[in-house]
Amino acid sequence: MTGENRSTVDEMIPPDVHEALARNPDSLLVDVRTRAEWTFTGTPDLTGLDSGLGKRFLPVEWQSFPDMARNERFYDELIEQAGGSLPEQVFFICRSGGRSMAAARHVAEMSDAAGQAIRCTNVAEGFEGDLDENGHRGQVNGWKVHGLPWRQG
Repeated sequence: MTGENRSTVDEMIPPDVHEALARNPDSLLVDVRTRAEWTFTGTPDLTGLDSGLGKRFLPVEWQSFPDMARNERFYDELIEQAGGSLPEQVFFICRSGGRSMAAARHVAEMSDAAGQAIRCTNVAEGFEGDLDENGHRGQVNGWKVHGLPWRQG
């Protein structure tokens, strides 16, 4: 090994991510939010008729509620859910983009250490987006605001 990072981490807005998932059948979306968030605020829907993608997303907690301790088995759980290996393109989404960026960087590092080059892409804006002037999410930007397919619970 040359010591160079072969995996990359970049960022895209939700509509571009949805389009990239549609173009690349070998790509994967990982939702790193908590179980409570998946249940109460919904999840991206990549399987339904609205999405037209016919693929599933992988729910893998980066941190666990209520103490928000980092999931030390995140990478291993991701590999397990992905069927033993990751595709060349993996997208990461959380509520607003912070946790998913940390998860994307972690997977890029772990993939490099394993000798696999992965393009890790953070979903900028996340599922619910940034806070508005009243401190509420889901009004300014994010997966849901862009009108992309999602489902409750």
